[in-house]
Amino acid sequence: MNIVLLSGGSGKRLWPLSNEVRSKQFIKIFRKPMAREGDPDAYESMLQRVYRQIRSVDPGAFVTVATSKSQVSAIHNQLGDVSISVEPCRRDTFPAIALAAAYLHDVIGLPADEALVVCPVDPYVDADYFRCVERLYKAAQQGKNRLTLMGIEPTYPSEKYGYIKPDGKGGYTFTEKPDRKKAEEYIAAGALWNGGVFAFRLSYVLDKAQELLGTAAYSELFHNYAGLRKISFDYAVVEQETDIEVMRYAGTWKDIGTWNTFTEAMEDEIIGRGMIGDGCEGVHIVNNLNLPILAMGLKDTVIAAGPDGILISSHDAADRIKPYVDKLSQQIMFAEKSWGRYHVLDVQDHSMTILAALNPGQHMSYHSHDHRDEVWTVIRGSGRTIVDGMEQQIRTGDVITMEAGTRHTVIAGDEGLQLIEVQIGSEISAADKRKYEL
Repeated sequence: MNIVLLSGGSGKRLWPLSNEVRSKQFIKIFRKPMAREGDPDAYESMLQRVYRQIRSVDPGAFVTVATSKSQVSAIHNQLGDVSISVEPCRRDTFPAIALAAAYLHDVIGLPADEALVVCPVDPYVDADYFRCVERLYKAAQQGKNRLTLMGIEPTYPSEKYGYIKPDGKGGYTFTEKPDRKKAEEYIAAGALWNGGVFAFRLSYVLDKAQELLGTAAYSELFHNYAGLRKISFDYAVVEQETDIEVMRYAGTWKDIGTWNTFTEAMEDEIIGRGMIGDGCEGVHIVNNLNLPILAMGLKDTVIAAGPDGILISSHDAADRIKPYVDKLSQQIMFAEKSWGRYHVLDVQDHSMTILAALNPGQHMSYHSHDHRDEVWTVIRGSGRTIVDGMEQQIRTGDVITMEAGTRHTVIAGDEGLQLIEVQIGSEISAADKRKYEL
């Protein structure tokens, strides 16, 4: 199969464990198959879970993740060297899918008559879902219909999803997020939820891109992306198409977008350091801090703690978190990078202290800063630094100082590397960074 996973979102509804660079699909709350109790690496994210499920159904599947620039490092960190179609900015699903199709055709070399399936990256599903995806792919490859969709068999009259309704003439109509009464009528008439899964020949979307965006060439789409029309794939393509096949899926499917639905999918009541004491019912703790959390006498409550903050909320009230998070303006305190992860420990007027953990064999970019000095103290592992072209072996206890303007990088050894980075200067900003070739 050729699959594109759409990975977007700003992560505000799952604050404080998600932020502008760490959306919900990167949070590790799902216990891995066969994981042992106490294993620090026992959990996987939505992204890792979906990727693993695809591989279990089709080990040879070619998977491309369509995402914004801010998520590229986290994707590489969690999946390794995977194919990525990078959106220069956010322009809704039709431009994202058109860009990914052009990337596969022009950059990867996928023939125009090859089939492609587009899926969201974050559904909570079982393996049967991807067996259905495989059937969609085969239907698109056979080319009986221009477009094939997955329809999710509804389990209740939801107001949050779009509906695919049979029109009685062999075709379908599409409705976005009706009220509860309308949703009940649609379900009674045989409507399905629109799960956002589309299958087609690559040429189909390239033709649509040419028609609606003025070009199907990857280089032109990429360089002019900010000026492309903001429009969803459903509105631009699906609702205008008459030659459609809909395949029914009746297995496990949950759209996990809030703490309420997130906790429903948790296999363990506690992730991280925590304890649920007397009088608690329906309490969930997700703790990314190295501090214990004790809950007592609480009912239907979620406690989420991370470097960006702490949330204590009833399950129902957590759905209304976004307006409050919109009012927060603060330094991002945790992020995953292609080389590992960092955690901001302290922020002062003219300094910032960071814990950086590099994965085995990984390295930061070779870079410099104009307005700040940096001091690295190695606290675990070994590796080597390159400072203004000079290479040096490092190990636990070593201290490396770089003045402003100094070009530098660090490469982790086979066991990984952890260091404390202290940034000192009048202007400390992520924008103050120049990258160089090694």
